[in-house]
Amino acid sequence: MRKSNRDQEAFVFQTAGSVFVSQTMAEKIQQLEAIVIRSFRRFRDRYFSDRVHKTDLIPDVDAERDEPQLEYLDSLPVDLQFLIMTFLSPVDICKLGATSQYWRAMVRDPLLWRYFLLRDMLQWSSIDHLSMPDLELLDAPLVSEDESLDDREEGTEKDREFKFDYMSEYLKGCPSCRQKWLPSRPAYKLVTSFLHYLVPSSEPRYAMFGPGMEQLDVPLVTRLMHAPDLLPVSSTPHRQINGIGSGISFLFNNQHKFNILTLYSTNRAERERARLEQQSSSNKLFSFVGSDNSGCPVYSPAPQVQQVCQVVDGFIYVTNAEPGKAGDEKTEMAQIKAMLNCAENTSSKSLLVLSCVSREQEEETSTARSRTPCVYMAQRLGLSQLSNRWMVQDTVAESLSGFMEGIAWLLRCSGVKLYGR
Repeated sequence: MRKSNRDQEAFVFQTAGSVFVSQTMAEKIQQLEAIVIRSFRRFRDRYFSDRVHKTDLIPDVDAERDEPQLEYLDSLPVDLQFLIMTFLSPVDICKLGATSQYWRAMVRDPLLWRYFLLRDMLQWSSIDHLSMPDLELLDAPLVSEDESLDDREEGTEKDREFKFDYMSEYLKGCPSCRQKWLPSRPAYKLVTSFLHYLVPSSEPRYAMFGPGMEQLDVPLVTRLMHAPDLLPVSSTPHRQINGIGSGISFLFNNQHKFNILTLYSTNRAERERARLEQQSSSNKLFSFVGSDNSGCPVYSPAPQVQQVCQVVDGFIYVTNAEPGKAGDEKTEMAQIKAMLNCAENTSSKSLLVLSCVSREQEEETSTARSRTPCVYMAQRLGLSQLSNRWMVQDTVAESLSGFMEGIAWLLRCSGVKLYGR
């Protein structure tokens, strides 16, 4: 069936909004790039004019022998130096800053790391409660070039706190930097792992819900059930919870069993009809209670769902990250909070958000994005307001890309020892 006029208008508006945001972001990045290069040039002319050519040209190889010999990279034009840094990883940039006084000063430029943060965070595949950058920093006015020069001045020790530490925000949020802090597997743990098989342990249980389970063209749960090479199914209990869902036990890394209890908003026929008509169906998981003082909706889980919340070790929320498919963010936030607040020892229950799309998209263009970035998804769902541990993981339903990384994080939060991942 065709969409109603109102639904079509909403879809066009959301899609146009995504394109507009992408264009605005590209313009901000391009503008900031020019500001960084100008800041580099002014800084070098002010503090290192005795070491480099003020003309900013590559030195002549036939220069007189009594002239001070400059490092080749130091004497390059600043726009080429900046271009080289854009191809380096964060770790390599920090190593470059340790090579000389000149590069230490250049790498300390806060505008440089604001540029990297603005450029790269849209490509990050995951973010969590410890690494979420403060997005308000990117809306703050740019520091003046003179202030940026003073911040990098060599030979002075200033006991002050920088208002905007973009470098720290970047390094704590970049997935490649976060992975370096994961523990390696000690040799003595091999014995422990062998003994682990001899001692029965409880199977972590997680409740999975959210619009991404029902709206995508590729059903995520169906793919999970038919991916034995990636995630073998250990068992499928026959007991149902009033027709809402059933528990499925999987085997992670051929070692660790865990159970996912799928909670659908309604029965399969109603879900499929709502998906084809691209309309929202009645949600039997929650009942609307009213609105709080700020006008946000308040929901209460159904009695059978409350029973589930009491026994699970954590939650998996599947949200739709496809362009133009964003739901009501206030409703999503309210339902997540309702589910978490219903659980015993709520602050100890971890929340994994699968920011899901149906299929791998074509290479992104400069005017459109293939998915909502995970940092913006975390902001949209208001996850920073939660006292629980949380993580947003980009996921593709068709290939299950990103799913195993999210489950590994969730198992770690449940006390399962995963080494070497």
